[in-house]
Amino acid sequence: MTEMARKVKLLQPVDIDIITIKRDYYFSSAYIIDLPLDSTPDHVWQDIFEWEWKSSRHLWDRKLFTIGDKLRLVTTANEIEEKLDWVKRVIEQTNKGIEEYNQEAEAHRAQIDEEVKKQILEEEARVARIRAILRKSFAVM
Repeated sequence: MTEMARKVKLLQPVDIDIITIKRDYYFSSAYIIDLPLDSTPDHVWQDIFEWEWKSSRHLWDRKLFTIGDKLRLVTTANEIEEKLDWVKRVIEQTNKGIEEYNQEAEAHRAQIDEEVKKQILEEEARVARIRAILRKSFAVM
């Protein structure tokens, strides 16, 4: 866990007229809405996002997915406002999770750097001892 992850947000401002909205094939009263993100989430963001929304009290039958640089939301027209607020909160919580992940990753990287520095110093000390022994053994008498 040493890579840094990026935060992702809903694209602002959004051109509402180009957002894909279509009828869901499986739920007759539902619509599929693709909400644009400001970038394509990396795997760390996607993992945290999935954990956040699946652990939410408002699971809504797991009708939220990341697809490239979009969030696909499946909802009814009556629930859209509530679900959009929920999506925004999940994204906010995900980005807080990214901050924590990055702090842990940085601490881990610093720990590894310290261990590497320690190993280098120990190796330099061993080489210096060997050189001292060699000098003593091959000193001109």
